[in-house]
Amino acid sequence: MGEDNLFRIRHSAAHLLAYAVKKLYPNVKIAIGPVVDNGFYYDFDFGDERISEEDLPRIEKKMHELQKKEFDFIQEWWDIGKAKGFFKDEPYKLEIIKEIERGERDDFGQKGKVSVFIADEFVDLCKGPHVENIREVKIFKLLKVAGAYWKGDEKNKMLTRIYGTAFERRSDLDNYLKKLEEARKRDHRRLGKELDLFTFSPLVGSGLPLWTPKGAVILNLLDEFVWSLRKKRGYQKVEIPHITKKDLYERSGHWEKFKDELFKIKTREGDLFALKPMNCPHHTQIFARKPHSYRQMPQRYANTTMVYRDEQSGELLGLSRVRAITQDDAHIFCRKNQIKEEFESIWEIVEEFYARFDLPLKVNLSFSDPKEPDKYLGDRKIWQEAESILEKTALSKKADFRIVRGEAAFYGPKIDFIATDSLGREWQVATIQLDFNMPDRFDLYCINEKGEKERIVMIHAAIMGSIERFLSILLEHTAGKLPFWLSPIQVVVIPLSQKHKMYADKIIKLLQEKEFRVQKDYAGETVSSKVRKYHQLKVPYIAVVGDREVSSKTIVLRDRKGRQKTVGFSNLLDFFENQG
Repeated sequence: MGEDNLFRIRHSAAHLLAYAVKKLYPNVKIAIGPVVDNGFYYDFDFGDERISEEDLPRIEKKMHELQKKEFDFIQEWWDIGKAKGFFKDEPYKLEIIKEIERGERDDFGQKGKVSVFIADEFVDLCKGPHVENIREVKIFKLLKVAGAYWKGDEKNKMLTRIYGTAFERRSDLDNYLKKLEEARKRDHRRLGKELDLFTFSPLVGSGLPLWTPKGAVILNLLDEFVWSLRKKRGYQKVEIPHITKKDLYERSGHWEKFKDELFKIKTREGDLFALKPMNCPHHTQIFARKPHSYRQMPQRYANTTMVYRDEQSGELLGLSRVRAITQDDAHIFCRKNQIKEEFESIWEIVEEFYARFDLPLKVNLSFSDPKEPDKYLGDRKIWQEAESILEKTALSKKADFRIVRGEAAFYGPKIDFIATDSLGREWQVATIQLDFNMPDRFDLYCINEKGEKERIVMIHAAIMGSIERFLSILLEHTAGKLPFWLSPIQVVVIPLSQKHKMYADKIIKLLQEKEFRVQKDYAGETVSSKVRKYHQLKVPYIAVVGDREVSSKTIVLRDRKGRQKTVGFSNLLDFFENQG
């Protein structure tokens, strides 16, 4: 039992799903159905027919009916000709078989043979593994319907993806569904609306968030926190335009790799510009503006600014996937013998930042895949040197890390930090990237001790990465109960009646003078309705002022858990300054 068996159960459940769909929709064309984190999915082409989540109970019922037949999973190896004949009416399977025949893939076949699994009346092109008998697949649940391009390419047809999950024990499924329900309650899109932090407008466009006054407070505080950590480590702020000539990205290599993802602008004079999708090429030009002595190295540039990417509308998701992305970007231009010290300094910033939010971190070393050299710029020897430096840094930090081949940026390897939220979900957050290639492309150098030009290296560092995406993670991690220092409204003061307003004003003035974000509510609603309203808005403290507080010169503070604490007026500032 364990992970291997769970994989087999979920893989077999994906086949059971496809079998049920074929029974219910005979004209459907099947694509692929792999196991994914916490479950499985299968992609279908329903043609002109449309299904929704309302159809899932019917499909699930058919899966249970078929499961009762207790059929075995039987693997056979077919020659290419037989497989092509059998799947002649399944275009997606046929495409895979032809790729195997041409030697373009070997995941479903070997030496002119393809692997198929026979499950009762259902036959699927598959490498396995599966359970021996479908009776082992009892505890499953279909979860949602989504769209997905064939092979993940937006140039291909949009298919219908059905997600499901399966477990060995009913209790595990129940716990997982409870976690999903909690995740739905914490959905940052829902919280963003309830807390009035951001909005989207069809007139502005999908994937382009608009920040309310409250949301803007949070964005600025997050940016200021990152800047405070960088400032004490010698960074300097720079600023750059939002557009650039095509020439810059041709030199950097970004145009060739990302030209289809760029927003393009043609001037009246016929020049082609692009809305910047990243900041690093601009920063190279700031460094290149004048010669630098080795004594001036490293140069550390910090820049919080928006970048823009032409994401497909079907891939946009709240703040998690947007077209306008605010990056807390930094680039360090340094000598090779300074790389380790700079990496460790950035690592310290990352650890200090995420510790503030109680988000534990793991580390992925995202390296190149030597089997696909065309994906990357530069010489293989340079890549090996860069990856060795990253691995030595992770070892010196005694980090919990793993090497992930094929996840490097096209210009260099990187360290990706993975945060685990309060629901146990993992998110890629901060990143540090080592780049030997861009300094070479832009001829960046310093003058060394011998008076000679010395090629430098470039380090890319983003602490939050995308502020939008980080805030989506943080909202769901905290269920909208942001830390006191980050809450757009920190305190609400509510007088019980008109005669208590003077004392309430005194409290408000005291807090505002120290720049606490305090709000008063003198409206005519009942106090209980006001308390309930601000509790729903996740305000950290609510102060209700009445006769007792006025006479004793105290304040009764209600926190978000409903607990009450009496604080003297003279001690109020100390209390809030200790909230962090």
